[in-house]
Amino acid sequence: MVGYLLPHPPVLIPEIGRGEEKKCQATLEALEKVADEIAEYKPEVIVIISPHAPVFSDAFFLNDKPEISGSLARWGVYGTEFRFKNNLEIVQDIAKMCSQEGLVAAFVSDKIQKRYGVSRELDHGALVPLYFITKKYKEFELIHTSYCMLDDIKLYKYGMILKRAIEKQGKRGLIVASGDLSHKLSYDGPYGFAKEGPEFDRLLVELLQSSNVRALYSIDPELSEKAAECGFRSIKVLLGAFEGYEVESKVYSYEGPFGVGYCVAAFYQKGEANSSLLDEIVKKREERLKKIRENEDEYIRLARESLEYYVRHRRYLDHIPDYVTERMLKERAGVFVSIKKDGNLRGCIGTIFPTQENIAKEIIRNAVAAGFHDPRFEEVREDELESLVYDVDILSPPEKVSSIDELDPKKYGVIVRKGTRQGLLLPDLEGVDTVEEQLRIACRKAGIDYESEDFEIERFTVERHK
Repeated sequence: MVGYLLPHPPVLIPEIGRGEEKKCQATLEALEKVADEIAEYKPEVIVIISPHAPVFSDAFFLNDKPEISGSLARWGVYGTEFRFKNNLEIVQDIAKMCSQEGLVAAFVSDKIQKRYGVSRELDHGALVPLYFITKKYKEFELIHTSYCMLDDIKLYKYGMILKRAIEKQGKRGLIVASGDLSHKLSYDGPYGFAKEGPEFDRLLVELLQSSNVRALYSIDPELSEKAAECGFRSIKVLLGAFEGYEVESKVYSYEGPFGVGYCVAAFYQKGEANSSLLDEIVKKREERLKKIRENEDEYIRLARESLEYYVRHRRYLDHIPDYVTERMLKERAGVFVSIKKDGNLRGCIGTIFPTQENIAKEIIRNAVAAGFHDPRFEEVREDELESLVYDVDILSPPEKVSSIDELDPKKYGVIVRKGTRQGLLLPDLEGVDTVEEQLRIACRKAGIDYESEDFEIERFTVERHK
């Protein structure tokens, strides 16, 4: 098995970049080298894992159109179209194998495509790599898929399935993990700057340069989240195709001229089957969660145990645990409980003002609400409980402000009000760096037009437990 990590900014295509692509010369030269390698390898099937194909929370998009097509028309380039034959036998085998492993491969019907605007056309995550590959080699069938927001173990297993399905058909296969690295490398870039951006890119590139792919699974999920990358999950799916073998990785280029990291890298199967990376991933995950559990304070522990009890018994915790502090029993406050799974938000519900007789009972109620009543997510299942981590924010009483000069998005949360409409945003949120951004988001949540409507503003602080 052979695989590649390839970036996908449309600006790389000369007809789109119109000279700007020359700022990515190292990337262009690396892509040409990869295209030469692929032409020499002569794969019969290429699987492309794109972050810009439909991405679902708990299912892997799999394109089941007999012919998969796309064009550059959305970038003003007309007459350049791409058409590839799909291997529907492999697609069906992938779906069946997913079902056997407890995973879901999701097809998008014409009806769903029309109703929800979900496209099965080739997205730029697929089109950009294919543009360079097909300049040198075209004799392949294409499998068009994406990752999903499930944990590392399931992403890895999906990669294992992709390889097995290709091998079952006796085809020579190649997998492309499409993805850019951090989108937050520069204040001048379109996505701004976060210190975690260059830190994440440096770490990932160093690990790939040294073929230390096992260590990729030790990268803190919060680091990759704050770096705002879109390729890490693609890599994790790709690596599943090498299960049982050592992997030699090679970096051909890395650069970030537009504030976004572009890395071109190759992955080669090495030696005989002798070790399981899957077992290591499972162990690392267990160790990380164990460490989190061991360091929980009383607030976090109560939130976790409250939700776990409700999931298993379908009723609220009917006793206050002995470890709950006197302050939690005597004081009242608004409380927000946030739940994350593998670095991704899984639910967040809270109260601005206290609704229960003490902080402890506020936590109990809001932990259950976060797991069961956040309209953005499905109810938490019992098989997820071991994977969840929690934050608890204790809110100070809100106070009115007369000027935005009294706000600071890192220090204060905000509440905006207009009549019966109200929106709240907690402080110190990733990606919210200015007062204007904070107020715009809060207004959007309240259904208030930030530009044209007057509204009242209150601020508050939080005592954060995580």
